[in-house]
Amino acid sequence: MQTLQTASDAFSPAECDRIVALIDADALRDAGLVGQVSNHNLRRADIAWLDEVEGAGWVMDRIIQVVAKANREGFDFDVREFAESPQVARYTAERQGHFDWHSDIGDGVIAQKRKLTMVVQLSDPANYDGGVLEMMPDANIHIARGEKGTATLFPSFVLHRVTPVTRGKRHSLTIWAHGPAFR
Repeated sequence: MQTLQTASDAFSPAECDRIVALIDADALRDAGLVGQVSNHNLRRADIAWLDEVEGAGWVMDRIIQVVAKANREGFDFDVREFAESPQVARYTAERQGHFDWHSDIGDGVIAQKRKLTMVVQLSDPANYDGGVLEMMPDANIHIARGEKGTATLFPSFVLHRVTPVTRGKRHSLTIWAHGPAFR
């Protein structure tokens, strides 16, 4: 089993811009944690759930394709559903946007079933500093490729973080594939 996988062509740069335009037109809200708990020391970002945004249905169709291929080629997890909406996060320098070390498997009924996480880079890395997606699937820190439209996939139990944004703003798209508990 692989611990990390990259899909460099998950979304085109124009599609990334389209996703950002969809959520920038919608009211973003302060990001919480599982259970709607807010802790700005751990996470400081604004989010939008795409199932609440008109005209975003095409995004889920693409997500299904990318996740299915990555799972088939590298993970082979028992993935049965997408029980949560895709989430777009905006990390800004004004808020020192970040998300400290965490895993995506949580105490919530749905979060307990997360098996595979996919994070798509929606912003051009030239437009911000910091905001690096780092993962720790082993004793080493691995840095996600930052090209616009690139998806990074990893088991939801892998520790990861987004370092503070110090200039500009970074947008990302996150989705979780769900299934029975790991054994």
